[in-house]
Amino acid sequence: MAAAVPTPPDTDLMTPRQRGVAMFLCLVTIVLAVLDMNIVSAASVPIVRDLDPVHGVDRLPWLISAFALAATALLPLYGKLCDSYGAKRVLLGAVAVFTLGSALCGAAQSMTELIAFRALQGIGGGGLMSVTMVVIAQLKGPDEGPGAKGSAKGSAKGSAMGGIVAGLGMSIGPLAGALLTEHVSWRWIFYVNLPLCLVVLVGVALAIRLPKAAGRGGLDFLGSALAAAFAVGLLLVTEWGGKDYAWGSPTILGLGAATLAALGLFLWRQAVAAAPVLPLSLFRIPTVRLGFAIQGLTGMGMIGAIVQVMLYLQIGRGVAPTTASLYLIPMALGMTVSGLGVGKLLARGHSVSTFLLAGAGCSAVALQLLGLSGPDTPLWTLMAELALLGAGLGQLIGQLIAVVQQAAPQRQLGVATTGIRFFQNLGNALGASVFGTLLSRVYEDGEPRLPVGAVSSLTGAARDHAVRSFTDAVDVVFLAGGGVMVLVTLLVWRLRVVAGANLDGGGAREAAATEERVAVAA
Repeated sequence: MAAAVPTPPDTDLMTPRQRGVAMFLCLVTIVLAVLDMNIVSAASVPIVRDLDPVHGVDRLPWLISAFALAATALLPLYGKLCDSYGAKRVLLGAVAVFTLGSALCGAAQSMTELIAFRALQGIGGGGLMSVTMVVIAQLKGPDEGPGAKGSAKGSAKGSAMGGIVAGLGMSIGPLAGALLTEHVSWRWIFYVNLPLCLVVLVGVALAIRLPKAAGRGGLDFLGSALAAAFAVGLLLVTEWGGKDYAWGSPTILGLGAATLAALGLFLWRQAVAAAPVLPLSLFRIPTVRLGFAIQGLTGMGMIGAIVQVMLYLQIGRGVAPTTASLYLIPMALGMTVSGLGVGKLLARGHSVSTFLLAGAGCSAVALQLLGLSGPDTPLWTLMAELALLGAGLGQLIGQLIAVVQQAAPQRQLGVATTGIRFFQNLGNALGASVFGTLLSRVYEDGEPRLPVGAVSSLTGAARDHAVRSFTDAVDVVFLAGGGVMVLVTLLVWRLRVVAGANLDGGGAREAAATEERVAVAA
């Protein structure tokens, strides 16, 4: 069955004020998704104390990862649903599932129930983050249609705002969870979603008009299942490896083999399916191919920085968890200021590629500077370095999504958008695993007999030595993250060379040419 082709957009019937309202609803939706991905970590102790004080700690990893597993597994399917049924319908369905999951999580009476409901919430949450970016790309005025001069810059500005909000949510999520848990109840980290979700549901249903699919294309359910199996397998390997099971254990080796088999079958299925969930033709477009790689590596570097900063503050400097979350605010402010500045400069005709390159370079420099931290480094220095990192990421996140959206064929906008989010999530998982393993190995070389968790209980010279070993290990991880961002900088330079003018307004031409080649081949 042929894939559905979207009809011309209805957004030209929306006034600028209506498009502003629609953009606000999209940003609120992104905040909900990103906050809930990170907010539970700050409430884990009260949750265990209330629901399962005996065995709850052993099940915490599943509670933390259930949302991310479910959200990542369904990302490719969400993209295909957008292209086949229209982004508005899919977004309403995702918000409804997320709302139901939030209500059930708040009412959970056991750890088993809470883990299951978190997975349900994650199914909706994956759509909130990815489908919303498709909606933002389609919220264009009459002068921003395909091929219009303002198309790339209008899409870039909208995606930049979405990226900024996502970064802010990732930075302040743990703090919001800690405040709600401390002053109200851990259940309210879920209940607080309900009124916001209802506002989004009503607002999207009444205020947003988007392209509608002219027909319903086939759905590749087997390909979706294989993509989900690969994503879940990879996330479990990175979550369990080196922690719950040794890397050479039969469990990890078997799971790794099954994950590779799922990947191979998925690629085969995408090559032969009539309506693939992640068309391999997208990877023939150099801009899209490089964009996927850059987004994955950026996610790897970003998650590594956030996790390691929190560990450095709590273990290396003895800062309380809630207070440690406050140190991420400079990073959030850096993302906001740089992102807003980029939006204004894009409106004046500046090049998107300039900001991509500057963002990658700033992020690399910031991580290298963080790699010089020690037990006595002034905390204001750390905050300044995090602000620089935020300034770099603010120029990268969102802009890259817009570049990929401009380069992808219009009929594959959904799968291209969710695809870049899919690779970012996989990068996050790999970053957490690789950097966590690196931290453990380097620390064990300095303190082979002392677990990291025991550092806070030491005193005197023994504590000083252990803290020095730990901060040295964290420095190595920061330097490795800086190396990843150097690679991102090189890939961005390559993207600039390959894409040329397509980064600055001609993306529709590349997309149209690619779509014509695919149609001829078919």
